[in-house]
Amino acid sequence: MTVTHSHNLLGEPDPTLLPGNPEADRELAEGTPPAEVAAHHPTVSAAWAALAETAIDRPERRLTDTIEAYAYARTGYHRGLDALRRNGWKGFGPVPWSHEPNRGFLRCVTVLAKAAEAIGEHDEQERCTQLLRDCDPSLAP
Repeated sequence: MTVTHSHNLLGEPDPTLLPGNPEADRELAEGTPPAEVAAHHPTVSAAWAALAETAIDRPERRLTDTIEAYAYARTGYHRGLDALRRNGWKGFGPVPWSHEPNRGFLRCVTVLAKAAEAIGEHDEQERCTQLLRDCDPSLAP
């Protein structure tokens, strides 16, 4: 007799796998400016992540660049939380990097942690780092 279980016996929920947005993904891959993609697809965290990464990675970054990155990342983070909840996430459990559509959200959390650290918001930086660790342990230091 074969016994098959459809749930995790340890109590951890199944990984949350966000649906993709092929149109937004195509636009980003084709080089459409991320601001245009965010304007066309404001719920797509990958567009916000691209904006945040551009701001935080500017050479000779100024404080305004850090704040811009923080704002973009915060927007993408909240859009990602909305999408995760719509797809069954209860505020905990795996959100694996290996699933491409999850990466926009995870990238936003990464930049949010980096920007928060840069402005001395250490509690937020720690929360973001813990969230990354909880979502996918391979992402956090």
